[in-house]
Amino acid sequence: MNLVIRSYHDSDKNDVIQLWEECDLVVPWNDPIRDIERKLTVQPKLFLVGLMDKKIVATAMVGYEGHRGWVNYLAVNPKKQRQGIATQMMKEAEHRLLKLGCPKLQVQVRTTNSGVIKFYQKLRYNIDDVVNIGKRLISD
Repeated sequence: MNLVIRSYHDSDKNDVIQLWEECDLVVPWNDPIRDIERKLTVQPKLFLVGLMDKKIVATAMVGYEGHRGWVNYLAVNPKKQRQGIATQMMKEAEHRLLKLGCPKLQVQVRTTNSGVIKFYQKLRYNIDDVVNIGKRLISD
């Protein structure tokens, strides 16, 4: 597998959104265009895309606020899944966060998504005994 991982370019927008739609990551309460625009204002180099044959097949929106690192929008083209691409994307996210001095990486997964939970457990992520509490500040 020849996966090239690089930071997002403005010309990637339509392909990224199409990938997120194919992966069922686009939901009414998260406008993908706004999410991309917001990410580009904070650590844009941590918005990763994975390419095979010059086509976007994966994404990971990575961030670090000085205490914890986070990954959102980890997506792999459904036709390319189970080939190690998501693992490579996470390893690149970990590498970039380590270079910034990030001590811990957090990922939020819905409790009903057992397949994704198993994926992260294979990568040695642990389920933390916490409750995720959120408040929407801006409605998309």
